[in-house]
Amino acid sequence: MGKPSVLVTGGAGFIGSHVARHLVDLGYNVVIVDDLSGGFIDNVPERALFVEGNAGDGALIENLFYEHRFEYIFHLAAYAAEGLSHFIREFNYRNNLLSSITLINAAVRHEIKAFVFTSSIAVYGKNQLPMTEEMTPLPEDPYGISKLAVELDLKAAREMFNLNYVIFRPHNVYGTNQNLGDPYRNVIGIFMNQIMKGEPLTIFGDGSQSRAFSHIDDVAPSIAKCIEIPESFNKTFNIGADLPVTVKDLAHEVMKSMGKDLPIKFLPLRNEVLHAYASHDLAHRIFKIQSSPISLNTGLREMADWAKKVGARRGKPFTGLEISKNLPSSWKNLLSNK
Repeated sequence: MGKPSVLVTGGAGFIGSHVARHLVDLGYNVVIVDDLSGGFIDNVPERALFVEGNAGDGALIENLFYEHRFEYIFHLAAYAAEGLSHFIREFNYRNNLLSSITLINAAVRHEIKAFVFTSSIAVYGKNQLPMTEEMTPLPEDPYGISKLAVELDLKAAREMFNLNYVIFRPHNVYGTNQNLGDPYRNVIGIFMNQIMKGEPLTIFGDGSQSRAFSHIDDVAPSIAKCIEIPESFNKTFNIGADLPVTVKDLAHEVMKSMGKDLPIKFLPLRNEVLHAYASHDLAHRIFKIQSSPISLNTGLREMADWAKKVGARRGKPFTGLEISKNLPSSWKNLLSNK
């Protein structure tokens, strides 16, 4: 008897497409729902069934449940632009929070075995470093707030309806299939796209802010496999790389991987958490992660080879700006309130 069907939202996007691929390789029947607002049809694994649509469309989700009898949901669909979320608050909560609640309701009604949710270390805010799962989350932006709200709702659904969940808090993930054309998020993709267009690399502030950049192959396999590890149920995991790198140093490493040397343009500092990296001891223990993480140099070279093949991309312009006050000047010509 084959393995059951799973629903993957955001499976044409970056992390979602890799998780879907690993699930297919594990033998699951994978159905992907994605509205292609940030993903690409080319990212969808060949053996997965693709349905174009919004994860918050309750009627669509119900119809898919009746057709495929899902036993698991992997919810990776989100608009993950932390900095921009301050200026698109309604869109952020509708897209990242309310859509998630639609899926949680369906999960409860159909009594699935587990709901896997990708949250973010954005929920921690400016807490002490390294960030650990035991810390009290204090998100600094609407994106982090929406992610934390979904986490709390899943825990409430566990208490009320016995819905199993697994929450992952990945951070600064990079690799193949990333949306190179998105100008608001994924700094490595932004840098590579700028290099391919012959533009200066743009950095907010002096580049001293730091992040631990995580290769997709150090993240996606554990997310996919968690449903086969009952010890992971009803737990929250940080997952990603351990060692932080400054954004300025990252820019030079990306140029090295692309074989180009371009100027760096420093922009006014925006309101963001300056340093963010996490402990992954719990994930290593539960998922028995043995291999060393992929080094930044190795990961960047791999992504650079892929980026050169797909070429520079122009992302879909974001329309629907809700607040323009304190908007970074470099974004003003990229956004509209129409």
